[in-house]
Amino acid sequence: MTRFDDLAAFAAVVRERSFTRAAAQMGVSQSALSQTVRALERRLDLKLLNRTTRSVSPTEAGERLYQTVGPRFADIEAELTVLGELRGKPAGTVRITASEYAAGTLVWPRLRPLLAKYPGIKIELSSDNRFTDIVAERFDIGVRSGDDVAKDMIAVRMAPDMRMAVVGSPAYFSHHPEPLVPRDLTEHDCICLRLPTHGGLLNWEFKRRGRSTNAQVTGRLVFNKTDLIFAAALAGHGLAWLPADLVNKSVAAGRLVAVLDDWAVTYPGYHLYYATRSASPALALVVEALRARGE
Repeated sequence: MTRFDDLAAFAAVVRERSFTRAAAQMGVSQSALSQTVRALERRLDLKLLNRTTRSVSPTEAGERLYQTVGPRFADIEAELTVLGELRGKPAGTVRITASEYAAGTLVWPRLRPLLAKYPGIKIELSSDNRFTDIVAERFDIGVRSGDDVAKDMIAVRMAPDMRMAVVGSPAYFSHHPEPLVPRDLTEHDCICLRLPTHGGLLNWEFKRRGRSTNAQVTGRLVFNKTDLIFAAALAGHGLAWLPADLVNKSVAAGRLVAVLDDWAVTYPGYHLYYATRSASPALALVVEALRARGE
């Protein structure tokens, strides 16, 4: 009869494509691991691995066996992690995807105290500006503007509604007149944001007295990161359309000038969203740390 530890050893070697790495992961010697796998091959009377001095790869029979047992061992490891959490010590990895601005200003600052308090919790934070299917891409939590949260997700507010602002440096305005209406932006050097999903440039949106309008801005600089747009605006390279929370201190200090304030649009604030209603203790703690203050 084949033992489970033999199958686990074999699966580790295939997954790592190396006896050395698999042995280190399992905490055994390379020679002991090799003997375990060879014993499994003898019992099955099948060659499971092709071995060279540089690499290890499964045979056809080995690949079939791995496809059968590999996912099951992954499920067992995940269940053991959950059982460990039930002992009152939250542990495990929580994978989070967030827009770049939310990751830096909301997610990371709120997670730092949690990590100090719960050393068993691991965080993987991925930041980009595209909408992410957290189920398909195996994330536990997504963070996006309220309008972008899928309807079948559990959503928890993280921040108040977000007001946008058009800003430029005093140096820029020393050579350019301030825009009075959104269409005046066509005469300005605007710092644009490249959208990751469709590859187009983000249109700047405005609203006044119930009337909405978009401005298709252009300029010499195009970035896909908010922090670069902010830095370029501070350096006098053009106008930027950014969250007011990001630029308010610079406006108050005189490093930036806000224009078109009476046309400013406000978006629903950031929400975190997740798919499961039976959250693990680790996930529940992360959600609690990230939710809006005062809820």
